[in-house]
Amino acid sequence: MSRHIQITFDAHDPKALSTFWREVLGYVHPGPPGVDLPADADPLVAWEEFLARIGVPPEQRNTRSAIEDPHGHGPRLFFQQVPEDKVAKNRVHLDVRAAPGLQGEERMAALEAECDRLVALGATRVQRYEPGPPMGAGHIVMTDPEGNEFCLD
Repeated sequence: MSRHIQITFDAHDPKALSTFWREVLGYVHPGPPGVDLPADADPLVAWEEFLARIGVPPEQRNTRSAIEDPHGHGPRLFFQQVPEDKVAKNRVHLDVRAAPGLQGEERMAALEAECDRLVALGATRVQRYEPGPPMGAGHIVMTDPEGNEFCLD
């Protein structure tokens, strides 16, 4: 039997980092428990109102955040606030499939376009790896706004 997984990120700013990854992956922020959100409602505003209503102090309202695949297929991503800085290379990273089915220059052009979009959102480009057939299709290494490495693949 397979298992569902949640991927957890340690973060200084869970709300900002979850918003970045929401845009990268096309995910959504779920609404607060027991709150029925209209289709046009901002879930982050709903969370702020919910946390205030249940008495969470303002300085504790950005200690966690989450995003989910709106279609229910991908893993949930959870972001938890930690005081320490990231001090080493991640041992696990995400590969964002930004050019499925494409090869060669067409693939690399699609990866470059996605890289430009993500840099505008706060990512940093680290290095481009050219295609090396038969095993390497080419990819771009990047970091998110808090320095977590990921690849456009």
